[in-house]
Amino acid sequence: MEFFNNHKNLFIATAALFLILTLFVAIMPALNNQKDNARLPNAERLSEAAKKGKALYIANGCVACHTQQVRNVDMDKMFGSRPSISADYADIERQDLWRNSASLMGTERTGPDLINVGNRQPSEDWNLVHLYNPRAVVAESIMPAYPWLFVIKENPALTDKVVAVPEEFMNNKKGKVVATEDALNLVAYLQSLKQTELPTGEAFPEFLYKRGAQSASAPKGGTETGATDVKLADGVALYAANCQACHQQNGKGLPGAFPSLAGSKVVLDENPEIFVDIIMNGYNARANEGFGPMPAVGTMANLTADEVAAIMNHEKTSWGNDAKKVTAEEVQKLIDMVKK
Repeated sequence: MEFFNNHKNLFIATAALFLILTLFVAIMPALNNQKDNARLPNAERLSEAAKKGKALYIANGCVACHTQQVRNVDMDKMFGSRPSISADYADIERQDLWRNSASLMGTERTGPDLINVGNRQPSEDWNLVHLYNPRAVVAESIMPAYPWLFVIKENPALTDKVVAVPEEFMNNKKGKVVATEDALNLVAYLQSLKQTELPTGEAFPEFLYKRGAQSASAPKGGTETGATDVKLADGVALYAANCQACHQQNGKGLPGAFPSLAGSKVVLDENPEIFVDIIMNGYNARANEGFGPMPAVGTMANLTADEVAAIMNHEKTSWGNDAKKVTAEEVQKLIDMVKK
């Protein structure tokens, strides 16, 4: 009983028990988790601009509407190439001495998931227009606008990043919309959000609860006709997922920002080589007209020849276009030829 009457012994025993429990219950499992879920070998660290952009993402409450986690269900397949794993978040560090890490996985998906948005929508020009006024590129968007991340200048400097905002969204303001450093940093963070490929030889986890096969009664060429053509219906969905954000549902793009596909010489050309090259390798030959560079959508999204052909055929037969369709075999030969 002497032990219980000595406050020093009680204190030492309690402290020792606490340290032992901490070691076995908290520290050792945490170290084991770090070992099992280390950052993927080819994961890229955030640049300084992206780190500042992450702080702006947090400060503006973006996590309230956007998640950064692809769940292991088939309906999430549009947001990433694979379900998210623990290693995707292993590289997240404390923001500074006073602020803990922020994984930003989110709990509500009012807007689309962003964990792979750097691959889905890598265009800096699109992201800047979208931040200035989301309705300029997505008519149905309910996302708030962030005009305070931009300034209006009558005579922008050569080093300024001018944003091609359609006139109808300028609210009678005169001059050019110029992105501030905060806007550029926020876009840099969004562009950095890319799912890292798993190490060579590792299979992607399968998505669960597969959706049923697409109905053969899907409309052909969008909403213009009602004939049945499963391949073209796939093209409608693929266009919506990969192209529609810039070129719009009506194929007319945005004046001064993204070119129209309706009546496009490239789309209507019977020789599809340039068309395939643009989809797979991107395009920047119209910068003198004010259009920003198009990213290599086909390569970044790992589109197959079947998928590229479906997109091309949708564009060739929609919005008044009436061009010769292509086959997956033709497209595959061209992909092999233009591959960089």
